[in-house]
Amino acid sequence: MHLAQLNVAHLLAPLDSPQLAEFVALLEPVNLLSDSSPGFVWRLKGGDDPTDTVQHDYGDELVINFSVWESREALWNFVYRSRHLAVLQRRREWFQRVVVPYSVMWWWPEGEPPTLAEGMARLDRLRAEGPGPEAFTFKDFYFNEKLVP
Repeated sequence: MHLAQLNVAHLLAPLDSPQLAEFVALLEPVNLLSDSSPGFVWRLKGGDDPTDTVQHDYGDELVINFSVWESREALWNFVYRSRHLAVLQRRREWFQRVVVPYSVMWWWPEGEPPTLAEGMARLDRLRAEGPGPEAFTFKDFYFNEKLVP
């Protein structure tokens, strides 16, 4: 089993605005770092350009990051122990504050990656029901019993 993760952010301004210029400039290095990180499996891309954002039907102000990792440790190391952390710590400069969960994880079978609709459904489930084996967070993590001795 692999660990799928989806997180969403509501932009404070349009992507092409001066307010988000630095964020957009950081997309390529962060995406390239993700793609070359140990344990990285897959990332939903908006195109071949590493600065492309994912195109979707959830509104222009919503930025989506959706990826699959070999393990919790691999994802944790990318998020909190790489250059990604410095970008993450600046999220309030670019994204609206939200009071609902904006990130979700779940175990996914190896092979075909999950769809964006599946990821959004998992986020909706987390928001509606709270964390559980089908939708959880780093804080309320559910280990896959098949992977834990």
